[in-house]
Amino acid sequence: MRQDNQLLVITHLSQLLTFITGFGGLIVPLVIWASQKENVYNMDEQGKNIVNFQLSLLVYSIICIPLVFVIVGIFGLLALCLVSFIFPIMNAIRASHGESPKYPLSLNFIS
Repeated sequence: MRQDNQLLVITHLSQLLTFITGFGGLIVPLVIWASQKENVYNMDEQGKNIVNFQLSLLVYSIICIPLVFVIVGIFGLLALCLVSFIFPIMNAIRASHGESPKYPLSLNFIS
């Protein structure tokens, strides 16, 4: 098993594809994690954190959509947008220094 902080950084930053293409923020990290979890040190742990975070964002977005009619959902979606932009960048920086990522409000789908 090899240490590859650059691939970990790329995996975290690939979540931002959602802002560029509208999708891919879950698919690309999932593919990288699934294909490299046996080869790269810490990829399994960090990949699970990324996938759990992306699935959590999806669940929270689905919850916020009907709440848009009560105005609360708009603020929820804006908060999710900010969190989904800021935390992948922060955790990419952490990964480049060999630290573990910390994603807030992440539900544990994959353990």
